[in-house]
Amino acid sequence: MRGLMMKVAAVAAGAAMIAAGPQIDSQLPTYKATSGVSGNIKSIGSDTMNNLMTLWGEEFKAFYPSAQVEIEGKGSSTAPPALMEGQAQFGPMSRPMKSSEIDAFEAKFGYKPVALRTAIDALAVFVHKDCPLDEISINQITEVFSVKGKDMTWGDLGVKDSAWRNRPISLYGRNSASGTYGYFKSVALQGNDFKATVKEQPGSSAVVQGVANDRYSMGYSGVGYATADVKMLAVSLDGEEAFPPIAEYANSGEYPLARFLYVYVNVDPIKGLDPLRAEFVKLIFSKQGQEVVLKDGYYPVSAGVAREDLEACGIKPGF
Repeated sequence: MRGLMMKVAAVAAGAAMIAAGPQIDSQLPTYKATSGVSGNIKSIGSDTMNNLMTLWGEEFKAFYPSAQVEIEGKGSSTAPPALMEGQAQFGPMSRPMKSSEIDAFEAKFGYKPVALRTAIDALAVFVHKDCPLDEISINQITEVFSVKGKDMTWGDLGVKDSAWRNRPISLYGRNSASGTYGYFKSVALQGNDFKATVKEQPGSSAVVQGVANDRYSMGYSGVGYATADVKMLAVSLDGEEAFPPIAEYANSGEYPLARFLYVYVNVDPIKGLDPLRAEFVKLIFSKQGQEVVLKDGYYPVSAGVAREDLEACGIKPGF
């Protein structure tokens, strides 16, 4: 797990960050419209990234009014088949593709899909805003949400408040089609299965809304879905300091539940991308595209990450 965190930190290094909050890397280019761009874009995949894809789509249409952008978010697992079957040009995923998904894609096309690391997300553990708990460890999260632990009360987590300590912890989470579900199971639950009592929700906002309306509950979702009615817990590796899910600690690797948000693309290594998709990718990795990331509550990637992923698409970065 430490290796996973450090991998996130290493590739994100160089992003312009200050203690007050995330900043856009000054080396990223300002996007400018070009000629000869039109057509329809369809995105199918992660619900977590619905807002991001929608905002990028709106930004793209401001440059190219004749372009049509359609976003469909039913979970990360829907992205690979949509790309393979030609139903979508972009496949947003809140987890990396599984080896089986990559193998199936390569078997059909003779090359692998390209993964674009478009934003950094800190997956947060949410409680009601009035909850007296402020931090939790990975082992405690495993016990609370997985079959490895008993059905727990708030007192089991050290809460001494008489109004809370004997109350059962009501649990909210995502459904199994979600990349957030898979990531949380792999990292936060250390591979253990979820308890049957977890109330599975169809989307990230539904998880946060459930926690906001259920005083004695706990749930997990991307930080971009936080509201004033919930609180995000600081998370620790056992025996170590707990860190909140903010940009500084997501980039440093000290927050244990940091991850990239990906957009997968079918890029023929000989033909490259058509102008429509190429310009959409350029927009994502521009100042305007990463400002969208900040607007949606996530953390921007560095110019170094942008260069690598543009080159992977056969696009010369030019910065």
